[in-house]
Amino acid sequence: MISMNKLGLFFVLMTPNVYAEHMPAPTDEFLYHLKQSLVKVTTTTKSGGHSFGTGVAISKDHVVTNCHVLTNANGISISKWGVEYAPLSLQADWKHDLCILKFEWADLKPVVMSDSDNLHYEQPVISISMPTDSPAPYVALSNIKALYPMDGAEVVRTEAAFSIGASGSPIFDYAGKLIGISTFKSPGRKAYYYNMPVKWIKALLTHESTDLNALHDLPFWDAPEEKRPFFMQIVMPFQNSRWVDVREIALHWVNDEPKNAEAWYYLGASFQHLGDIPHAVQHFRKALALHDMHPASLSALALIAQSQGDLVELSKIKSQVKEISHEALEGLNDTLSANQLSTNR
Repeated sequence: MISMNKLGLFFVLMTPNVYAEHMPAPTDEFLYHLKQSLVKVTTTTKSGGHSFGTGVAISKDHVVTNCHVLTNANGISISKWGVEYAPLSLQADWKHDLCILKFEWADLKPVVMSDSDNLHYEQPVISISMPTDSPAPYVALSNIKALYPMDGAEVVRTEAAFSIGASGSPIFDYAGKLIGISTFKSPGRKAYYYNMPVKWIKALLTHESTDLNALHDLPFWDAPEEKRPFFMQIVMPFQNSRWVDVREIALHWVNDEPKNAEAWYYLGASFQHLGDIPHAVQHFRKALALHDMHPASLSALALIAQSQGDLVELSKIKSQVKEISHEALEGLNDTLSANQLSTNR
């Protein structure tokens, strides 16, 4: 249930951050410590079948998972070291697809919750999931690729893949603090992976308990197209090179969220591909004024500088990208080389 039906592939901006790229990889002992807080969530469906998800303990009595893991369930349990426990109560934020289950006697090992307001682009993260067919938790190390402001927090996109049964898996920073819950992905072989911020989990802890089968809203990612966030609405037009549509959506986006660098980037991209380079540069510069090392905008400006033969500007941009990370600079150089080869054909 983790895929987004009807959404299509998502293009996501790789936005900026200069964040301790040389931090050492977590040790096996450190990862083993984090794994102790994961549980497998099992539900009995109304049709008599079973479905699975992942959860993580946020106190000795509470487990957070995705609400869609619990959809159409007649019964719920978690398993810890082969022992099953049934929840006493449920707190639900269906819009943001987060549910907290309360237990008694499970004596869970809780994680420490971080503050998602302190996340950075390109920050290294740890994802630990429990896919349905996995005998043990699966660990993936990756980086934060985008942060999307929404409802007082930020939806987190990472490179860390997750599969069926991994809904509700935690992502941690390199200090071992919980920063998000893996929730949905785009379909296809080159999927993008989205995580709900820990800030929404903290807010949910103050909610009253609710019934499992109470009426509820759809999660925002499964809402009708026109009710989805702009960063979702613009993806398919962008990927299908429908630049007039991209421009129209981006214009609404910058009007609604004038301080959103991604909105100005998409607007610049639409003008770039429609042949209006001066306005494209203007909008990319606006994105950079809001976020001074926005990789997507820097990459677009680098391509424009290359096409205009402006080696001074190109060198300046490369220096800015290098400040993000050496990996980002390598990616830009690959993009420039590919563009040069295409131009010379």
